Parts: sequence; structure tokens; C-alpha cells
Amino acid sequence: KSIFSKLKAKDGVFSVLGNHDYGDYTRWPSEQAKRKNFDEMLDLQREMGFQLLLDEARYIEKNGARLAIIGVENWGKGFKQKGDLKRATSKINPQDFKILLSHDPSHWEYEVVDDKLHYQLTLSGHTHGMQFGIEIPGLVKWSPIKWRYKYWAGLYENEGQVLNVNRGFGYLAFPGRVGIWPEITVITLKKGKATA
Repeated sequence: KSIFSKLKAKDGVFSVLGNHDYGDYTRWPSEQAKRKNFDEMLDLQREMGFQLLLDEARYIEKNGARLAIIGVENWGKGFKQKGDLKRATSKINPQDFKILLSHDPSHWEYEVVDDKLHYQLTLSGHTHGMQFGIEIPGLVKWSPIKWRYKYWAGLYENEGQVLNVNRGFGYLAFPGRVGIWPEITVITLKKGKATA
């Protein structure tokens, strides 16, 4: 909490839920205990100043232009598919520039790319690059996670839609990384010509 609450951005700090946030991988003494843990996690997001997007959208407006920040709950092939893209975009103008926050990159592959709204940028994570691999920038980027996820790290493009999969800086199970460095991505958006 002490680290994440230091994140500040003039237009807001946004977040979405991932598969582990629901507490499904823990044995809880009761459903009430599981729900209490989930509610505390939601409260923690607010305390840190994050705008948690649960199948909803916000707009950022500047100099007469606006972009939609859309966030869906977790949707993953082989995992919980709680995210509702239709609900999240129910008030979105199709002409707006759209940034979609969706934890699992398989969502982009199986639902987002073919959606009629055309999402210019989708930001995902989830894979952690499996915390193991080989990367020599510009030469090779390999991890065994590629056999599970077609899109597992970095930038991908399909019909003018871009996906960025961040490998994160934390870990799952094994408390370390071998060959897959922690990552914080900085993306600068520049206004271009309108696309159809």
C-alpha cells in the first residue's frame, strides 16, 4: 500500500481486477470470509487513490479532445470470465479513442480484437513472462509461457488495434525472476489523424 499510494497522475490512476483478486485460489473458512477479503481489497484500491474500473469507463478530456478509459473485470481463457465488455462500453461513443484495461491478454485475442468498437489500445498483464525466459533486446524474446499465451509480453498489433502486455514487477509462487526483468511501461500518446 505504501508504495502504490505514491503513484500520482493528473488525470487519475486507474486499475482493474485480475484473476487472483477474487480469492478463488485460497481455501476460505466461509463464503463470508472470502467476500470480506474481496471487499477489503476493493477498499484498499480506493484508499490508495485508484479508480477501480469494474466493467465501466471514464473519460479524460483535454483541449476539446477526449479519450475513453475502459476497464473490465477479469476475463481470461481458462480462467474466470467475469468481465463484461458490453456493459463497460454501454455509454461509449464508437468514434472516441479507446484505451481498454483488461488483465488477461487472452481477452484481446478471443473477444476484443473482433469487437465492433475497435479499441485503439489495450493494456494487459497477467503472464508475468512466466518469470522465466531469455531476452536480448532486439534479438530474442522467449519464455515457455508462449505455449500458453500467444500474446505474452510487449506490443502486438492487429488491424490497427494495439495490445501491450506488461510483465509486471511482482511474482507468483516462485519469489524471483530468471531472465525476465520486472517491467514498468511508459506510453506516450500523440494526437494523430482520425481513423475510420
